[in-house]
Amino acid sequence: MSKKCLFALMLWSAALVATGAVADVSHTPPDATAQGDTEEKAIRRVLEQFRTTQVPLSRAMSIAEQLHEGSKTADVSFEVSSPPVYRVRTVKNERVWENVIDANTGRVTDKEVMSSLKELDREDLSKIIALKWIKQELADAVRVAEKAADGSALAGGLVKQDGKLNFVIVVASGDRLKEVMLEPPKVGGQGSAHP
Repeated sequence: MSKKCLFALMLWSAALVATGAVADVSHTPPDATAQGDTEEKAIRRVLEQFRTTQVPLSRAMSIAEQLHEGSKTADVSFEVSSPPVYRVRTVKNERVWENVIDANTGRVTDKEVMSSLKELDREDLSKIIALKWIKQELADAVRVAEKAADGSALAGGLVKQDGKLNFVIVVASGDRLKEVMLEPPKVGGQGSAHP
C-alpha cells in the first residue's frame, strides 16, 4: 500500500500531532461544506462495507505475514470493492511483498507483488528501514489504537510528521473514523540504519 492510499483514508479524520508514546485520538469533525458532505458520504460508504466484513485487520496482517515466514507488516489498508479487501505490505530483509486479502474469507486474492527495497521511493524506504529500530510492531499499535478509540482498525502504517515517525491507525468507531497516532519506542539508540 502506498502512502497515498493510507492518506486517502486518513484525510477523513482530523489532523493531529502525537505527543509522547501514548495514543492520541481525534474524531472526524462534522463539516457543513460541500467537501465535508462529500467526505461524509465517502466515510459512510467505507463504514457500511467495513461493518459487513468477517475478517478483522489484525487477522489480515497475520495471514500476509504467514505467507513469508519472519516478515513484518509495514502497512495495511481496507479498500472498498466487491468483495472488500485489505491491501497488506510485508517486509523481510531486502524484500517487500504486497498481498490482497479478502475481508470476508481471509483468502489471498490477486497476484502477489514482490519488490526489493531498492525499488521503493526514498520516503517508503526510510519508513521500512525505521521498522528495524522500533520495538513496537504495527500489530501492537493496532491493538492499542483499537482500545483507545473503542473500535476496529481499518488502516495503519508509519507516517513521518514534523520530523518524527509515528504509527497512524485509522479506526472505525460507531459512525466515525478516528485517527490514532502512536510514537513508537525505539530499539537501543537513535542510530541510522542502512538496508
